[in-house]
Amino acid sequence: MDNDTIYVQERGKLRRVSDIVLAQPKPVSSCRRTNPFVLRKEHFVFTYNAEGSLRYTTKSLFDIAVMFVADNIQHVDSLVGFPEQIGDRLFAAVEENRVFLNLDISPKALQLFSDAYGHMVLGSLCLRNRFPLLHERINEIKTFHSLTSLDLFGCRLGDDHGIFQHLTSSSLASLIRLFIGGNSLSDVGLQRLTAPIRMMKKGMDNLQILDLSFNPISERALGYLKCLPKLEKLDVSGTSLKHGTGLKTTMWNLLGLSYSEKPLDTFDHSRCKTEGWAEQVIIQWETNSAQMPKQKKLEESRTSALRFFGRQKFFREVLNAAPLVCGNEEEAERERLHFYRPSANKPVPEEPVPYMTNHQAKPSWHNTKKRQRQSKSCDSSHPSPPTKRLSSSALSAEDIDLLNSY
Repeated sequence: MDNDTIYVQERGKLRRVSDIVLAQPKPVSSCRRTNPFVLRKEHFVFTYNAEGSLRYTTKSLFDIAVMFVADNIQHVDSLVGFPEQIGDRLFAAVEENRVFLNLDISPKALQLFSDAYGHMVLGSLCLRNRFPLLHERINEIKTFHSLTSLDLFGCRLGDDHGIFQHLTSSSLASLIRLFIGGNSLSDVGLQRLTAPIRMMKKGMDNLQILDLSFNPISERALGYLKCLPKLEKLDVSGTSLKHGTGLKTTMWNLLGLSYSEKPLDTFDHSRCKTEGWAEQVIIQWETNSAQMPKQKKLEESRTSALRFFGRQKFFREVLNAAPLVCGNEEEAERERLHFYRPSANKPVPEEPVPYMTNHQAKPSWHNTKKRQRQSKSCDSSHPSPPTKRLSSSALSAEDIDLLNSY
């Protein structure tokens, strides 16, 4: 009995005989009855009968136990093995107590539920153009390691954001759809994002859909996507890539993707939404940020003013991190660049065939160097990066530096 946990109930209060202090029942100011009754008000259900008289019934022992655990969720070690029904009820009780708004407890509590119930906590997360929420709750967002869809469009990620390492970690291996368009992501940023995958062959094993639209990337960045084995659909609209025969050939040779004449419904962001138990938690975070006290807003305004006038570097970073917006919607529609991988049961696409014929019509020295045909067909201004990545063992100096940083 020396190492066991002992609970003692004295005068209607339950406490644990250890260094952990359990949460005390919160008095409800709306009740005008005596103190002992107020402290135990949450154990009763109050209703009115047909005559209008107040009546109450006691809650079940299960409900009382769920409330007790929810009040002390920070002391729970694990929920693995508990049925989903209990986990759902407990999550709802913790959410009702607004525990997930507490920055000290929220990450541990969400990690507790994610380890036990995975995608049921959150399977899809849409943070499109909600960069303040991403920066404020990045620690909590990293606990959702069973996501299959993640939309970070317009979240001002830039080329070096803390979320990159989480995206390529083994804890997010279930990710299938990733939208990171409009984030000022350049070739350098895409190289940094895919560095762990290219070097250690880990991360994004199941990624099938990738949105890189409205980012200043060039054809050089396409070589960094060869490490995604299951990539089936790609959106590069609004980038430095231009529609043409050269781009189609490069895309087919590097990634095995064909140009789609019609816009793919997959990249219609109106269908993206947040799904899971934590859906209301995301709404709570947004509502809480919108109802921030005025004093805190004034302090942040002063801080922003100091940064504006005293730190030009910070100001330039904010401008560079602003999401790219296409001013002409008709032009964006005309320059829609969607690529997809043809189905295995379909015949070989006809588009790459004439391009291959054109290559065969070139001088004989081009046919003798079949191994270099892949790099020669790309843009002449960027021939070297794809060639370097033909061998997985050949690492550039930049790749070595990135590997050391991880």
